[in-house]
Amino acid sequence: MDTSTDVELCGLVARLNQRMDSHIRGVADILGITASQAIALRELSEPITLTTLAERMSCETSNAGYVVDRMTKQGLVERRPHPTDRRAKILVLTEDGEGCRRNVLNALSRQAPIDALTAEEQRVLVDLLRKATP
Repeated sequence: MDTSTDVELCGLVARLNQRMDSHIRGVADILGITASQAIALRELSEPITLTTLAERMSCETSNAGYVVDRMTKQGLVERRPHPTDRRAKILVLTEDGEGCRRNVLNALSRQAPIDALTAEEQRVLVDLLRKATP
């Protein structure tokens, strides 16, 4: 890849990331939660550890812990004993958390930055990004 293509690609990925971040912040504002909570809810598709959540959120474990602490106080998440590691806890959405997650996912799917792409183009983009970020 030549330098100009590399520069353009980096710029396009950065702009898409900015648009996605803005979309998440807008959804969070509408739902009365923080952007970090919206991201956490998006990523809590199954019971997972705090470390795994932090990886999925692309943040430090301590930052994810702060978000989870707040969500726990709001009754959206519970910490439960890990089934195979007695030192660890797993994060599980409560019934209210499941409802909030559905609201987040529904809102994120409306007027998303990638809506300009067809379903097939979105699948191709996902495949290419997976290949580029193993």
